[in-house]
Amino acid sequence: MCLGLPGKLVEISEDKTFGIVDIAGTKREVSLMILPEDVELGDYVMVHVGFAISKMDEAQAEETLKAIMEYYDGDDIEIQG
Repeated sequence: MCLGLPGKLVEISEDKTFGIVDIAGTKREVSLMILPEDVELGDYVMVHVGFAISKMDEAQAEETLKAIMEYYDGDDIEIQG
């Protein structure tokens, strides 16, 4: 199963084409090239198969992550980039 996961942008490349997101403590490089809007450090984005696909507000991102973690009930989630 393939899920989109919310991640917090902790790094953005100089040309703003790539970023590093923190998803529940795991950091991954993602492409920012298809985002329809500009993002800044600290913004939350929905990540799917290595691409940030939309910007999210913080409350929505935290609620989504909480729901995913509760669903998996502490099992490790493999986050693939």
